[in-house]
Amino acid sequence: MTLVLRNVRPWGGDAADVTLDGGVIAAVGPATPEGAAPAGSSPGSAAVVEGRGRILLPSFSDVHVHLDSTRLGLPFRPHTGAPGVWDMMLNDRQNWRGAEASVAERATMTLGAMIERGTTRVRSYAQVDVDAGLERFEGVLAAREAHRDRADVAVIAFPQAGLLREAGSAEVLEEALRMGADVVGGIDPCALDRDPVRHLDIVFGLAEKYSLPVDMHLHEPGQLGLFSAQLILERTKALGMQGLVTISHGYGLADLPAAQLQELIDEMGALDVSMATIAPAGAPLPLQQLAAAGVRVGLGQDGQRDYWSPYGNADMLDRTWQLAFTSKFRADELIEHCVAVATIGGSSVIDPQAPRVASVADRPGLAVGDAAELVLVEGDTVTAAVMDRFPGRTVIHRGRVVADALQLV
Repeated sequence: MTLVLRNVRPWGGDAADVTLDGGVIAAVGPATPEGAAPAGSSPGSAAVVEGRGRILLPSFSDVHVHLDSTRLGLPFRPHTGAPGVWDMMLNDRQNWRGAEASVAERATMTLGAMIERGTTRVRSYAQVDVDAGLERFEGVLAAREAHRDRADVAVIAFPQAGLLREAGSAEVLEEALRMGADVVGGIDPCALDRDPVRHLDIVFGLAEKYSLPVDMHLHEPGQLGLFSAQLILERTKALGMQGLVTISHGYGLADLPAAQLQELIDEMGALDVSMATIAPAGAPLPLQQLAAAGVRVGLGQDGQRDYWSPYGNADMLDRTWQLAFTSKFRADELIEHCVAVATIGGSSVIDPQAPRVASVADRPGLAVGDAAELVLVEGDTVTAAVMDRFPGRTVIHRGRVVADALQLV
């Protein structure tokens, strides 16, 4: 059935009625008074959601989340991890089986909470290694199935422990691909596996074999991170994988000398290599430079109150505030750009054919013909909504309401 969102403000602009049909935005017209039939409709021809002047945004896209490790909803557990990727991984390995609920139960609950807060597009990691086998991967698949009508979830088979340090790691990764993983993951080819050629041979070899995109975790600092990024770009170009490779984190890239950073960003734009950030403390990604170079950038929450970190709350609007804060943004245009990154930006990371954020001033996703992946939020302006992060949200996936805190349907 057709759905009309009455008296909503697309991207915080003038009030409008927005009609959804066939999973897309079918019309945008003047707002009609509450209780009146929407323009062009007859009684009973359309369901109506009363927007009550709320802001209409594209729904959030979480493109870097570890649903297999979440502890949201469980008793709070003090952090016990030691610094460093390998030691943090070992701490997780020592504890994850002792959680009060299974991976599937925890992932399903967290994904449901993410949807209720406005996320309908997700790219989640699922750790595959010689310790977990496919257990964590299967748990994320179960969560995806439980919410299959409420969100689109792509699953990354992710070798958190590397591919070369433990015999059998590459075989487990490939088995996850045979079982239907959507993306091939990789991690720190120099710092963790200490053999970037072999690591990237495996990751890109499997991506080519199964015709899948690649997502590379890159925690490596400074010049080491640059070296790995350059190797990733070389593979992308050599294999013709433009549009199919994402560098996640890229923590050390913002510390590069200005000329090196600009050269790298320009090459990423030319090869259509995207980035995913979690808005970490420290040097932020240069969002304005990335946008100017046409680099697709998305946002994610990473682990959520898990054995790696006590942070995370399933709310991408909260993480959008963090992106603006860590980027030291104050101007409305830049804070709204963070919203664009967290919504349409992430959607374009998942699907390179989807609409993209063309500049820091671009506000796509709410035109006729765009996908009806939407969220209504409270706020005087988009920036105010980011600052306040009120809970009264209505969430729409494929043109129908899938979560409604105000029960306005």
